[in-house]
Amino acid sequence: MPELKSEVDVLIADVSDPDSLAAMCKQAVIVLSCVGPYRFFGEPVVKCCVENGAHCLDISGEPQFLESMQLNYHDQAAKNGVYIVGSCGFDSIPADMGVIYTRDQFKGTLTAIESFLTANAGPEGSKLHDGTWQSAIYGLADSQKLRSLRKKFGHTPLPVVGAKLKRRGALFYSNEVQQYAIPFMGTDPSVVKRTQRYFHEELNETPVQYGAYVGVGGISNVFKLVFAGLMFWFLVKFSFGRNLLVKFPGFFSFGFFSKEGPTRKQMEGTSFHFIFFGEGYTEDQDTTEGKPNAKIRTVVKGPEPGYIATPIAMVQAAITMLNESDSLPKTGGVYTPGATFAKTTLIDRLNKHGIQFSVL
Repeated sequence: MPELKSEVDVLIADVSDPDSLAAMCKQAVIVLSCVGPYRFFGEPVVKCCVENGAHCLDISGEPQFLESMQLNYHDQAAKNGVYIVGSCGFDSIPADMGVIYTRDQFKGTLTAIESFLTANAGPEGSKLHDGTWQSAIYGLADSQKLRSLRKKFGHTPLPVVGAKLKRRGALFYSNEVQQYAIPFMGTDPSVVKRTQRYFHEELNETPVQYGAYVGVGGISNVFKLVFAGLMFWFLVKFSFGRNLLVKFPGFFSFGFFSKEGPTRKQMEGTSFHFIFFGEGYTEDQDTTEGKPNAKIRTVVKGPEPGYIATPIAMVQAAITMLNESDSLPKTGGVYTPGATFAKTTLIDRLNKHGIQFSVL
């Protein structure tokens, strides 16, 4: 047994100083990278981890960063036996592992899932830090680059098993969560799709179609959302507009984002619910004949997403990686949480630490 330390060592590393990063990575087994916005600060950490043999987990919700890391570093990470796993926080462990949990609980072949995210705030309301806001600003401004990046993979479309999942509108009333809803604008859909591609191409499993939505509440919230959305969409196109959005996050988001982040009372009063509605075919039903004949509903719920649920998810993912290396993909590489942890006990660990998965 290695000697347990009474104090934690502090290593100083700077993303602009590769030597300091290399020194850190050489002493680490797993690096937990929290250097968002990752488009500006994330790649040097990944590069040094791959080159110096340290695994890396991050909490990025930026598809362009995540997918460019896969494109640029997967082969080298595989060669060096290093696992690089993005989105190990609220983006996107509840969604990605929630889809896997729903599939595993379904008796038969699950073919499609829609998820609805809702957040509950206490009397003090809720807030998110403006780092997430900045990621959204630069992500939307660079959306054209993401499309060209995806073409470089040369992927063929995933096969559709069963009925094709219909896309919902940009704004609709959801009977599932009894409030207005919009498509989820974060990274969850792209992360889940990458996981399903891994299952199909590497494990020869049936890919699950996925649609992600978020509840926005009643009609007054809809008006706020439309106004803020139009303003955001217009300003993000111009550098002066992006500067305004970055400088005044509270004003342009109706106070939802701030440079200070949430207070302790706001965090204690906030929670999230992810409800998954799945459909598929029972074991005795042919997936090529007729419509899906069975449904399942599951939920993933937990505490405040940004400052409580995200650290829980990230730390439990890291502990799982340390303790269950035999259950990870056969070779290193750049993976999603679902591809990395599908065969591990991560969901059991999360259940014990406040992020709960259950069948409704």
